[in-house]
Amino acid sequence: MTSNKVFLAEGTRPNLQKQVAARWQNKEGGARVRVPPPLVFLMFSLLGVLLQRTARPLTIPLGRQLRVTVGVVIIGVGICLFIAALVWFRRTGQSPRPWKPSPEVILHGPYRFTRNPMYLAMTLFVFGLGIALNDLWVSLFAPVSLVAIHFIAVLPEERYLAEKFGESYLAYVARVRRYL
Repeated sequence: MTSNKVFLAEGTRPNLQKQVAARWQNKEGGARVRVPPPLVFLMFSLLGVLLQRTARPLTIPLGRQLRVTVGVVIIGVGICLFIAALVWFRRTGQSPRPWKPSPEVILHGPYRFTRNPMYLAMTLFVFGLGIALNDLWVSLFAPVSLVAIHFIAVLPEERYLAEKFGESYLAYVARVRRYL
C-alpha cells in the first residue's frame, strides 16, 4: 500500500510542477502579466487629465516656480531610477517586458534597494508630472496606478519568480523591500 502511494506521488509530481508552472507562466515562459504596465500608468494619467478638464479642477497650492521645480526634480529621480534599472536588464541580457522569461534575478543597482524600481520610477514620473503641470488629479492617480500594477503585474511576477528561482528568490524577497 505504501509503495503505491509513493509511486502515485512520484508519478504525479512532474504533472504538478507543470500545472504550477502553467498557472504562473504564460506561453512564452514569462510571468502572466496581461496588460503592459506603462499602459496602466498612461490610462490613469489620462483619466486625471480628463477629470481636471471636465469635472473639478484640483490644483497644487504652491507658487508656479516652486511647483515646477519640485515636479521636475521628482520626474528626474524617476527617470534616473528607470534608466538604472533598464541598464541592469540590458547587462544581464533580459527584457524588461514582464511577460518575457527571466533567466536570472537581478540583484545589482537599484534592485539592491527595491524589487520593483521600474514601477516605482513610473509612479514617481507620473506624480512629478502632475505636480509640474499643476494637475493634482494626475498626481493622485500615480499611487492608484501603482496599486493597480501591484495586482496586474507585481503579484504575478513574484509568483513566477518564486516558482522559477525558489529559495534564492525568497531570500531576496526577505532582504529587499517590494517598493520603498
